[in-house]
Amino acid sequence: MKIKIVSQKKNPLLKRNEIQFQVEHSQTGSTPPRTEVRKAIANILKKDENVVFVKKLQTKTGSVIAVGLANVYDSLEQARLIEPNYIIKRNIPPEKKEEEKEKENV
Repeated sequence: MKIKIVSQKKNPLLKRNEIQFQVEHSQTGSTPPRTEVRKAIANILKKDENVVFVKKLQTKTGSVIAVGLANVYDSLEQARLIEPNYIIKRNIPPEKKEEEKEKENV
């Protein structure tokens, strides 16, 4: 899996960087999970994984290149204020989702 940052735009009002990226996934064949893409983007930008939110990840039909959008916030608190809950839930790893469900049931 190779990730290429296509564009990066600073949004000072929302205190985030808006990233457009491409993922070449010829080794795996299928679109990689959001959690892996999120980790890779965090490593490239040298940021904490918790402040990176992948909004969109889509593979074009018949190709091995996925395009996507991600928001990288200055802080986790800022991200929780702005990002919709469904985007936050999509970016949580499966292990943490199970822990949150257990907390809600108690």
